[in-house]
Amino acid sequence: MDTKRQNKIARLIQKDVSDIFQTEYKNFFGPVLITITKVRVTSDLGLARINLSIYGTDNKAGILENIKKQTKEIRLKFGLRAKNQLRIMPVFEFFIDDTLDYIEKIEALLKK
Repeated sequence: MDTKRQNKIARLIQKDVSDIFQTEYKNFFGPVLITITKVRVTSDLGLARINLSIYGTDNKAGILENIKKQTKEIRLKFGLRAKNQLRIMPVFEFFIDDTLDYIEKIEALLKK
């Protein structure tokens, strides 16, 4: 079970990193929509696991690799925004959240 502090930091990361993707990286990934579906922060607040939904491309793995290559820069930009709110800046790990794809496949199968 997550603490209030973990949830607060997770919401902060979700809001700010989403904003970074929408403003500063909107041209970097092309016509792709990237949304953050969930953020989980470890109990020591040192690691944030960020789940992403990627729309508008079939090359989700390639986009994820590009995001992973930019992790340090994304973390730096987040750090500049959250510098007065956090003592420890968590390390970011990005993952593809394929829950919506899974739901779409199930709905397609049920319609058959």
